[in-house]
Amino acid sequence: MEGSSPTLFSLLIQQRGWTDPHVFARRYASAARELSVAEGPPSLATARVEVRQFNRWLRGDLKGQPRRESRRILEHLFRPTPVDALFRPPALPPSVTAGSASSTGDDDTAGMDHAFTGEDMVMAAAEESADFAARVEGTNVGPATLEQLEADIRRIVSTYPNRPVQSLFAEVRRLRNRTFELLEGHQRPDQTVDLYLAAGTLCGVLANASFDLGRYEAAETQARTAFLCGEAAGHNGLRAWVRGLQALMAYWDGRPETAVRLAEAGSQYVPEHGTAAIRLASIKARSHGQLQQSSEALAALLEADRLRDQASEDVLPGMMAFPLGKQLYCASTTRLWLGGSAGLDDAEAMAEQAVADFRSAPDGQVRLGELSLARMDLAVARMGRGDLEGAAIEVHEVIQVNGQRRIESVRKRLGQFGRQLSAHPGGHSPMGIGLREALISHQERLARELPPGGPV
Repeated sequence: MEGSSPTLFSLLIQQRGWTDPHVFARRYASAARELSVAEGPPSLATARVEVRQFNRWLRGDLKGQPRRESRRILEHLFRPTPVDALFRPPALPPSVTAGSASSTGDDDTAGMDHAFTGEDMVMAAAEESADFAARVEGTNVGPATLEQLEADIRRIVSTYPNRPVQSLFAEVRRLRNRTFELLEGHQRPDQTVDLYLAAGTLCGVLANASFDLGRYEAAETQARTAFLCGEAAGHNGLRAWVRGLQALMAYWDGRPETAVRLAEAGSQYVPEHGTAAIRLASIKARSHGQLQQSSEALAALLEADRLRDQASEDVLPGMMAFPLGKQLYCASTTRLWLGGSAGLDDAEAMAEQAVADFRSAPDGQVRLGELSLARMDLAVARMGRGDLEGAAIEVHEVIQVNGQRRIESVRKRLGQFGRQLSAHPGGHSPMGIGLREALISHQERLARELPPGGPV
């Protein structure tokens, strides 16, 4: 269907600023999702338009009408204009079309003055404003959508510390992709902020999960995207939490200087609420400890204590929160890095308190990975004081849990303990040999039977 005159479709595309094929494609996809929800079928939500097809529509280069699915979406997108009228020249006097196409002045309505007079022009202007208001008011995100998204995120972050990582990963990925799709549609600015916050949180969960699975490169990519979403949302709590996660990954990757730098970078964002700032100070303390920077490490521990006194409750629980047990565990690790007999005593006391704190959680809410890491601190402190039997009790507990829910950081701590045990005077005693054999057997079984983050 070719014509020398521009079609109504091409004029509307220019008027609405959708001449970029990718801009139009986003509008088309959003209309498809809206129509799918309103009228069905659900499969309509995935409808897309190719750039080549859009260009044919723009030129009016059609043979017949678009297929039925496209007709429905176009009528929804350009409502109340019927699709039959879209690909014909607009039903306006020639002066209107000419004026619209060849106006040389600054006033784009000059040609329309000849088409409408008096009340007709007033009503036309009112209808244009009403159309604009409908587009501004229209949203692909209703209250129920955001409420369900928030509920799903709350459930995920609450259960993450004691769920299998791999099965949870697939669920979080699907929810993140759905959030990305919603962001491609049209919504109010406040809803866009909420969606960016949701997307950033979900990318943060995926970053943490990738890290727990030992996939550092993927984890860093997810974390960068999470931080960008936090920037788009203007949310300090998310930005601070992501910087903390990046610092944590650098620490476990053997880059304590980078961990300190990232933790300090995160400290510039004062969280709206919650414990993200305590987490940053605690990670910084542990990293300074690894670098044997005693004064800086102890200062960071004091900063974490000060921030704990000022902290408010976290909006999101579970993995997004930094409870006292985690702070105690970070403090015990810092003391172990700094060494000395007093450091061993302090580390043992802090680790014991952290283990008790984690174990006091209700059934189904125990932070399994963090409990295991606190137990490893306790084992190292006891071994350092010559209490190999007490150390073995904790290590066997960790082996049992890690055999069910493998976490990369726990795997590394078990490996570190094995090397320390080999160099320890008690490492060649019957108990030491038995413990070393248990560690070797555990590592071999994991490599043979269970992928990282396997079923609990």
